[in-house]
Amino acid sequence: MTRTNSRFALALLFAGTAALAQPPAIPQQLTFAPDHANGIYDVGETVGWTVTPGPVPPSYAYKWTIRRNNAVVLKEGKLDLSSGKDRIEIAADEPSMLYVAVEPYAALAPEPSAKSPAATPEQPATVTFTGGNTGRNTGLYAVGAAIAPTRIGLSTPPPPDFDVFWEAKLAAQAKIPINPDLAPLDTDVPGVELRMFTLDALGSKAHGYVAKPAREGKFPALIQLQYAGVYALNVRAVAQRAAAGWLMLNVDSHDKLPSDPSGGIPRNYQSVGNTDREKSYFLNMYLRDSRVLDYLLTRPDWDGRTIVLTGGSMGGQQSLVLAGLRPEKITAALVCVPAGADTNGALHGRKPGYPNWPSDNPEVMKTALYFDPVNFAPHIKAAVMAGIGFIDTISPPAGIWTVLNQISAPKEPLPLIESEHDNLTPQKGRACPERTRELLNLMVNGGEFKPDGIRP
Repeated sequence: MTRTNSRFALALLFAGTAALAQPPAIPQQLTFAPDHANGIYDVGETVGWTVTPGPVPPSYAYKWTIRRNNAVVLKEGKLDLSSGKDRIEIAADEPSMLYVAVEPYAALAPEPSAKSPAATPEQPATVTFTGGNTGRNTGLYAVGAAIAPTRIGLSTPPPPDFDVFWEAKLAAQAKIPINPDLAPLDTDVPGVELRMFTLDALGSKAHGYVAKPAREGKFPALIQLQYAGVYALNVRAVAQRAAAGWLMLNVDSHDKLPSDPSGGIPRNYQSVGNTDREKSYFLNMYLRDSRVLDYLLTRPDWDGRTIVLTGGSMGGQQSLVLAGLRPEKITAALVCVPAGADTNGALHGRKPGYPNWPSDNPEVMKTALYFDPVNFAPHIKAAVMAGIGFIDTISPPAGIWTVLNQISAPKEPLPLIESEHDNLTPQKGRACPERTRELLNLMVNGGEFKPDGIRP
């Protein structure tokens, strides 16, 4: 039986926050035009970019390096814009992602300043570079391309006991009563019932918000998983989703109240227990996600048909894992730049990203395979949409393609060819949240998401 505890309602008192001023635009000294507008090439084609001066006249000299999967150096050179343009190109030789780093190495006309002190015999002159398209204002530019990306295969096979391990964990959790504790909360979003939930899981408790339209009926369900970090969840956004017609569950990634911005969670949580699959922080995180699904399935106000998972970065990672861990009920997974994939890639010529586990520790690499979305992917039956940043260094694109290529269900890769991670270049990745909203609007109104391959 559901237990209600009103004491949690007090936990939702938030102080107002002032809107943050937008940072100044990062100057762009270079412009890149890809030979293929969609950034995708086949093996045997020439991959290339025409480089021209940007809106801001170049003040630096630049060099470039083409790396396969951002790890293996294939070609290097220097830009010469004296004729008004130059080319960067290479023959596409195998299925992979190409990452081209374009770096300033000298000022064209250095001037002494507070940031660039004049040279002395004891202290050579230094140059502080600015500009760039990677969201960092360090002078670095990057472009990316995909070579036959639907043929990018596994870098590392899954552990032979992968399925046995997770089946045992789910069986152990199934023996624990869910014991939902629901605390009603006020919201200024009209027509919505909102609660904070706490659920018993194996080894921890799952927390979050659940909201529904304040009327009788059965509703399609949306589970949102969270990006990396430790923070309070956006409760108003939960209510707004419910107002649109969803039975909405927003899941905290940690064992803490969703209103708590810290909860005593270590900031380096992703590295906790990373040498032991029984102690990895991701073990309980994934089990909590599964427990929230257990709870959803008990609710009489779920329509019995639609369950959509969504999230970005680590939230996309959790969405793909849950879709593979519990494939029997999931309708769709809509993810933007999902993290955590191809954790062993550094051992095979691919630069990995978050959670940035050290590749020189064999026990860490062994443990990582039990939590890598790549190894959950073959079980996914849901339709999948995934945004892929072609210059993303936090959620590297080769890993995301690898996940998608293990999924036999219909899928829709969404290339974001100019995008670093979405927190660094949000404008360049806007197509993914826009597509997510489009699909959610379709499904909440009874439509079906039918992926038909790479989205142009």
